Amino acid sequence: MNAPPCEPARSVIAMAASAGGLQALSVILGGLPADFPAAIAIVMHLSPVHKSLLAEILSSRSLLQVRQAQTGDILCHSSVFVAPPNHHMSVVKGGRIELSSDVAEKVHFARPSAEPLFASVAEVYQLHAIAVVLTGGDGDGSFGVQIIKERGGKVIAQDRPTSQDFSMPQSSIATGDVDFILPLNEIAPMLIELIIPGQA
Repeated sequence: MNAPPCEPARSVIAMAASAGGLQALSVILGGLPADFPAAIAIVMHLSPVHKSLLAEILSSRSLLQVRQAQTGDILCHSSVFVAPPNHHMSVVKGGRIELSSDVAEKVHFARPSAEPLFASVAEVYQLHAIAVVLTGGDGDGSFGVQIIKERGGKVIAQDRPTSQDFSMPQSSIATGDVDFILPLNEIAPMLIELIIPGQA
């Protein structure tokens, strides 16, 4: 079934999570309004051998339109695109999603990895790109957040007390390129403030 026509997003929020990520993503997406004027692209480290129900679970916890991404999808306002297991997700000119093959090289031992998503979102959306690094192990996303900052975007990292595993946020914070280190329940209000100033 073809996706309904959409208004291409002017701003894109790229999120990455691993251990503890389902709860973190649920809290953030649940805190955003149905007419949120940005697109969200999510990479979460998932088992490559099982069908992912992540999009369905998040859809039940959010007012936004949530679906598993496919190559050719266009990043739309008020929509959330979740990378499928075993595929890197990136964005190309025009806001179109591209998925890698299921044998593409892993990054930080992960496929999907945050790095291709963050780097491509930075290139396409520049000042209108936001990276959010959530709870998870290893250092995934730490290179990508530097590119987001170089292109003028913003970076948010989850704080230590609310992270199940602080390794991913800590690696990004160590780059010096994180603008906000926030507890989980303050991330959605900050995204609203960044995307719709004065509306948080």
